[in-house]
Amino acid sequence: MNRTLKIYIAFLVLIIVGIIAIDSGRPKPINWSPTYATQDKIPFGLFVFDKEIQNLLPGQKIERFGNSVYEFLDPKYSYTDSTYTTKGTILLIGQLHNIDATSATELLYFVEHGNTAFLSMQSFPDILKDSLKFDFSNGLYLNNKLQLKLTGNNFKNKTYHFDKGADNIYFSRIDSTNTQVLGYQQTDSVRNANFIRIPYGAGYFLLHTQPAAFSNYMLLKDRNAEYCEAILSFIPKKTVYWQSLHFNDENISGSPMRYILSQPALKWAWYLFLIGMFIFMLFNAKRRQRVIPIKEPVPNTTVDFTKTIGNLYLQEGSHYLIIEKKIIYFLEKIRTEYMIDTFYLDETFINKLHQKTGKDPALIENVIRLIQKHRSTVISTQKDVIEISKAIEKLK
Repeated sequence: MNRTLKIYIAFLVLIIVGIIAIDSGRPKPINWSPTYATQDKIPFGLFVFDKEIQNLLPGQKIERFGNSVYEFLDPKYSYTDSTYTTKGTILLIGQLHNIDATSATELLYFVEHGNTAFLSMQSFPDILKDSLKFDFSNGLYLNNKLQLKLTGNNFKNKTYHFDKGADNIYFSRIDSTNTQVLGYQQTDSVRNANFIRIPYGAGYFLLHTQPAAFSNYMLLKDRNAEYCEAILSFIPKKTVYWQSLHFNDENISGSPMRYILSQPALKWAWYLFLIGMFIFMLFNAKRRQRVIPIKEPVPNTTVDFTKTIGNLYLQEGSHYLIIEKKIIYFLEKIRTEYMIDTFYLDETFINKLHQKTGKDPALIENVIRLIQKHRSTVISTQKDVIEISKAIEKLK
């Protein structure tokens, strides 16, 4: 790892540590988003309600489901006798309704068969408004506070106060001949219905406009948990089927980066790391190593050297020395390749060389004759050089 890369990595790590240190030292802002999701511990999540629902509905069986109302109820309908194989209450809690038209129709049919639907939300499907003959409005109020009361004899002297998350949503139109008002909300001196019960077929709809009553913030503040328990007491003592958001983690991301991306400091540290690595690769894509010079192989100069020496002898007329060198080279080759003693160049030598090389004995004898001739004189001519050279070449 070169020095520049070490500097880049150290600089990036220093920035990440600095961001984490700065972010960890400041208070985390409160998320006031009304998610109404069971895994959320923020003020308007349903984490506390999810843990305490059995205490708020004592003695009742709670069954959660995470799909749509239609997908949940349709398998429980018997087409043979047009009845449902189960009885109970559908519980829906949310900021805005997510009930599709098919599910709303199925919900009406389920209630019509003697069941109950409890809906706590700030908007309702049009098909329910038309079928149950009600409407709702959003009123303006200045002090951001609501007083809530219930109409039953057990609740006449009890008032509950909501200071956050409770918008002034109320029922602006109801069928007074068929609808029972179970609770009111009051802003300043104006009182409006926010909790009603409407019979439909053999069952009932319980409609409530303040889902904040079930949130973590309200359940843990003052006596508001009593209000939540009170409105739930209107649910019949049968099984409660609660459409719980994120039930079975169906809507939770399965990404291994889920936690990092959910934390602002870690998320930006991760993004900064990716940006830094991209910039590093961008500027280091070009090859930084020095160009390696091409080295030519060392040429074999033996042949050139031999030619040079030969030409030198030839120019100087040293025919005797040329022949002597050839004889020395020839005899050395015989000794090293054929392992034959060359001290005595006699009949025995000729026979051994013939056996190992397969050459004609006459050729061998001719070379031996020329060698002996050369050794018996001190003067040689160019003709002698050519003659002995040709004789030796015939034996190679």
